[in-house]
Amino acid sequence: MGSFPNIRLQLPLVAFLLELLMIILFGVFVRYDDESDASKPDALTGNSTFLYRYASFQDVHVMVFVGFGFLMTFLQRYGFSAVGFNFLIASFSIQWATLMQGWFHHLKDGKILVGVESLINADFCAASVLIAFGAVLGRTSPVQLLIMAFFQVTIFSVNEYILLNLLEVIDAGGSMTIHCFGGFFGLAVSRVLYRPGLKKSHPKASSVYHSDIFAMIGTLFLWMYWPSFNSAISERGVNQTRAIINTYYTLASCTVTTCILSSLVDERGRINMVHLQNSTLAGAVAVGTAAEMMLTPYGSMIVGLILGTLSTLGYKFITPALEKYLHVQDTCGIHNLHAFPGFCGGIIGAITAAVASEATYGSRLHHTFPSLDKHPGRSLGGFQMAGAVVSLCMGLVGGTLVGFVLKFPIWGAASDEDCYEDEAYWEVPEEEVTLIHTVTRKEQAKEETVAYELEPQIPAH
Repeated sequence: MGSFPNIRLQLPLVAFLLELLMIILFGVFVRYDDESDASKPDALTGNSTFLYRYASFQDVHVMVFVGFGFLMTFLQRYGFSAVGFNFLIASFSIQWATLMQGWFHHLKDGKILVGVESLINADFCAASVLIAFGAVLGRTSPVQLLIMAFFQVTIFSVNEYILLNLLEVIDAGGSMTIHCFGGFFGLAVSRVLYRPGLKKSHPKASSVYHSDIFAMIGTLFLWMYWPSFNSAISERGVNQTRAIINTYYTLASCTVTTCILSSLVDERGRINMVHLQNSTLAGAVAVGTAAEMMLTPYGSMIVGLILGTLSTLGYKFITPALEKYLHVQDTCGIHNLHAFPGFCGGIIGAITAAVASEATYGSRLHHTFPSLDKHPGRSLGGFQMAGAVVSLCMGLVGGTLVGFVLKFPIWGAASDEDCYEDEAYWEVPEEEVTLIHTVTRKEQAKEETVAYELEPQIPAH
């Protein structure tokens, strides 16, 4: 084992200052909305938006804290960090997102009014941060992750404002604002933080049987709740119902397709657990933008078929190529689950919006595309496509800039030798530490034996 970093000063200081800032800003700006404020008449009504939206909020909340957290536990010695750091940065991100999104969207008389939709949108923003976390999993300290979350939430909110308020695009499930932006942001950060000493063959950058089972827990939580994710902020009624139905069938089709492709690309026809953990979800990412549009159930299944294929091939061929040729070390393969499918979601949304007409939507065309009220005859497909391109560019540029900030040697990053290792930042149970050290010694002895056998032997005289 190498010399583990000591972050006794950095982590408490940075976390305390950030949390103190949150408390002060909440005290100055944040107030209950009319449904939550006891002094308001609306707080007494039974027809509450909060009660209607709460089930969707809770589903999204479970995805953020359980789904994303356990999805990242596939590394054999990084389970504490995957779940624990996910918990930490999501908890900070939802606070900062409430403020940033509030200043852009919910400011009234100088105050941010928070309700259930504020909670859902803050969770969406946190999800984008967790996506980026997946790209640098195992190679960053908790201090770096907090700093990254602070800047990413800020840039996310600016990007979201450009797409939703200036371009007025439709993105109910966040294919562009959450996945495309968060994915490319994380890839850009990972590129700047590239470590030549960390190759794909790093002994700790792999899974074991039980760690893959834990990761599948995350996958199944995400899979089951993704219809809520894509419909949580949709207009109540037919739009929300369509978003649920479209996501449901996309997930089913994507899962079957992933198993087919995973078997096809293996020489012995075996299914790869990495593909099952990730590519089965890619369709839900891609259908997010068009989820509440008239995509049709069979159209949703086609999206699942295409994205299951592209994502599985991405894990097989593109992820190794990114590291080899572009020096992008993508630990969780977020390019294939979030970044590329998110951009594809923008394209799917643009095509679906471009063919939208009153013949298909009837009198609800303007309900699904409210920008038509202010801009009759606007190019719906063109603006949707512009949103995808803006998200991609904001993610790459923002991630590159933040990556250089995280590269400063003051944030307590572990050495190459101790990356992907819980013991660098966590108190690990003694029996687990003993087991890890035993396994490490056996691996080192095996490597030394192999190296000796490969050396040319000088015959004894």
